[in-house]
Amino acid sequence: MKKVAILGSTGSIGTQSLDVVRHHEDLQVVALSAGRNAALLEQQAREFHPDLVAIWDEEAAADLRVKLADLNITVVSGMEGMIQVAVHEAADIVVTAIVGMIGIRPTLEAIRAGKDIALANKETLVTAGHLVMPLAREKGVQILPVDSEHCAIFQCLQGAAHRDIHKLLITASGGPFRGKKTEDLAKVTVQQALAHPNWAMGAKITIDSATMVNKGLEVMEARWLFDVDLDDIQVVIQPKSIIHSMVEYKDGAVLAQLAPPDMRMAIQYALKYPEHCDMELPHLDFTQLREILFEVPDNDTFRGLPMAIQAGKTGGSMPVVFNAANEWANAAFLRGEIGFLDIYDRIQDCMSRHSVIENPDLDTILATEQEVYSYLSSSGS
Repeated sequence: MKKVAILGSTGSIGTQSLDVVRHHEDLQVVALSAGRNAALLEQQAREFHPDLVAIWDEEAAADLRVKLADLNITVVSGMEGMIQVAVHEAADIVVTAIVGMIGIRPTLEAIRAGKDIALANKETLVTAGHLVMPLAREKGVQILPVDSEHCAIFQCLQGAAHRDIHKLLITASGGPFRGKKTEDLAKVTVQQALAHPNWAMGAKITIDSATMVNKGLEVMEARWLFDVDLDDIQVVIQPKSIIHSMVEYKDGAVLAQLAPPDMRMAIQYALKYPEHCDMELPHLDFTQLREILFEVPDNDTFRGLPMAIQAGKTGGSMPVVFNAANEWANAAFLRGEIGFLDIYDRIQDCMSRHSVIENPDLDTILATEQEVYSYLSSSGS
């Protein structure tokens, strides 16, 4: 029996992780955390009977303690509560499905406690990969990627020697605005940006997909996950999201992982690794698949990708600035306070102003994040 803790259980990845658990009797949920969706967290607690649940707000936690009084479940709150979920004594693996840099501290604590990580919180490696990966190696902890692209690369690397890699090819659908030019994006709405053609995801990552920021974050994350140079990672547009990513080896051989776009496949592989298990997931029908198209990313229009690569190559604290500025601008766009193209301008402004700090520790990373938030909030929308 593998015992699972989930950070961010009420979000898109969290709920799909629980769906995977439902299909496997040898997976057991022992701890859950959520941000503010107390009603769904209560439902999950009643279905899965974890030992521990955490919710961000203490007032919500107090109310949840009353509602769950008939069950033997401990309810905690805040960052300390999330950390308690991450280090739960019984957990074998922690699904880090929480969105944003708030996931860094509990992920590091889970690694220190010797827990394997099913990583869906890309911000953790983007901003603190230089802390996370050495610690994971020291503790003998597996970092199992949950992003579909990184899961695809991980599968293509099974049984291969790292020295034989020529490059990684990360695919992108191009999002809802593929083929558009800058002038077409000036007045796009939130609803249009949320209409992803292939994937059902949370609002933040869907907007990141529309700006191509998400693909930039994935490139920076892949650098740490697979220990390759940024120059050895290539992004290609594959509009139907059939090929999730590829590895090209030095002899010219290219291995690709193909599947319908369903995040539960990547989640299941992380939780059941190294098994490929039946879960009644959709299968490709090659009698209906007539062609697979590839395109080159439009980096002039969708500036999120080249700015991310610039941040990654600069290194130090610059990826923190890129990520924090994007988180602020993404949220402001979703609230209707700035336009779609303003997201790029806010990120570029913050990157241009920043003096890079080499090898930032966790406190410096979090302080840099707050400095970016303070600057953008004070400069107005």
